[in-house]
Amino acid sequence: MPPETALLESRTLRDSVIERTDVLDKVKILTMLPDGLHITTRMVAEYFEVGEEAVKSLAKRHREEFHSNGMHILRGPDLHAFHRSTMDLWERSYPQAITQLTLYPRAVLNVAMLLRDSDIAKRVRTYLLDVEESARSGSEAGTEQLPLEQILTERMLAGPIGSRLDAVEACLADVGSTLRELAPWMARVSARLDGMDRRLDAHGRVICAMSERLCDLGEDMTEVRRDVATLKAEAAQRRARRTKRRRG
Repeated sequence: MPPETALLESRTLRDSVIERTDVLDKVKILTMLPDGLHITTRMVAEYFEVGEEAVKSLAKRHREEFHSNGMHILRGPDLHAFHRSTMDLWERSYPQAITQLTLYPRAVLNVAMLLRDSDIAKRVRTYLLDVEESARSGSEAGTEQLPLEQILTERMLAGPIGSRLDAVEACLADVGSTLRELAPWMARVSARLDGMDRRLDAHGRVICAMSERLCDLGEDMTEVRRDVATLKAEAAQRRARRTKRRRG
């Protein structure tokens, strides 16, 4: 096994193991931001038990390598947008006063491979080389390299987002059980509504028949009125004739 200092000297060797961010948690639990994807300079320093200036200095000396592995600095609108998108994930404190924020995704592993004066970094380097040698020799089971996307997904599901997904699933389970309990009641309501529809249809047919009958009655009344008018006219004529005969 090459000494752990080999990672300090060879970028090619560092690039060959840069995806192995899973080893960080195996050496020491790495605290992430609430989004489960990023880590700040202060958090990197706390993980490796060094001062923030040591991390900043290292990032400045190896800026191109760090940037190629995802390190980026947020300022102005980008910083405000990051704050807004993660505001509801912050539990206690919210860093509104800062003017810039440096985020390290997998670049935190670069710190481990380049930081000389940190026992944690040395342990990470040793672990990395042990795993690499075991993977090459095939003597260690279960050491296949995990894709970065899978590692980040597992971290996200293990953090606040995962807790929220669990809560949503629990709520959906409650909704499902409630709907199952409501199903018989809804079936009864549906049956009653169907019965009401049938009765309304019957009432409608009765009303239509009554309407037709009333129309017929209306026509009959018209004929009766005509007959009455004719009888009145005939009676008036008879009275007139009788009066004329009496006078003559």
